[in-house]
Amino acid sequence: MDWSLLKCARKGHITYAPDEPALRDRMHVATPAGEAWRCLRCGTYVHGEPHGGGPADHAPLVMRGRELRDQLLMRFFALERVIRGLLIVAAAYGVWRFSANRGSIQRAFEKDVPLLKPLANQVGWDLDHSRIVESIHHVFTLKSTTLTWFAIGLLAYAVIELIEAVGLWLGQRWGEYFAVVATSFGLPLEIYELTERITAVRIGALTINLGLVLYLLISKRLFGIRGGKEAYEAKRRGESLIEVEQAAVSPHAETAG
Repeated sequence: MDWSLLKCARKGHITYAPDEPALRDRMHVATPAGEAWRCLRCGTYVHGEPHGGGPADHAPLVMRGRELRDQLLMRFFALERVIRGLLIVAAAYGVWRFSANRGSIQRAFEKDVPLLKPLANQVGWDLDHSRIVESIHHVFTLKSTTLTWFAIGLLAYAVIELIEAVGLWLGQRWGEYFAVVATSFGLPLEIYELTERITAVRIGALTINLGLVLYLLISKRLFGIRGGKEAYEAKRRGESLIEVEQAAVSPHAETAG
């Protein structure tokens, strides 16, 4: 799949006229229909005036090829963070509402549980010794201030998830650092939860988060890994169409000299 062509089909081409004559000749062609310039993203010749021009080193650094695929992956992680953040916001709201209306909820619970006993007995569920029922009873004993602080903690966690989502969606380096640090803090808790009980949801969450951390550290060269930011930016520039064509021009220029 050509990610560059797909991106250009959605967003349009990006052309640039470099000042360097030899490089300009490689980026430009004259046709019966008029002049055409190579797109910096997909390499296709596009008719019309270039979108910009100037020295080659001033050309816009356009994402292309594998980098566009990486962007799609980052946006998948961003959407996962948004969904998780919204679910946590809903949970925080639920805890807050429970704290404010605990008395009426507890009375309704105590009234309805005995009515469920005949049905529970038929399916072999002992409500008197059910861990779920016991846990609910324990929640009713918590102080309102404890529940309020728990709701605040959930809301803060949701904000962290949404900040991660924004940074990853926009492809910002600060967002990548933020995602690695925030996600790494949660990994020990997720591993501990698996030691208590293994479920598909917990395994999936750990796999996604661990994969995100490793992927960002290695591919984005965070915290100085594989040369750090300078090596990452150099790799991006080296894969740009202008740099590729400039490298192709240089040997010819040396031969002519």
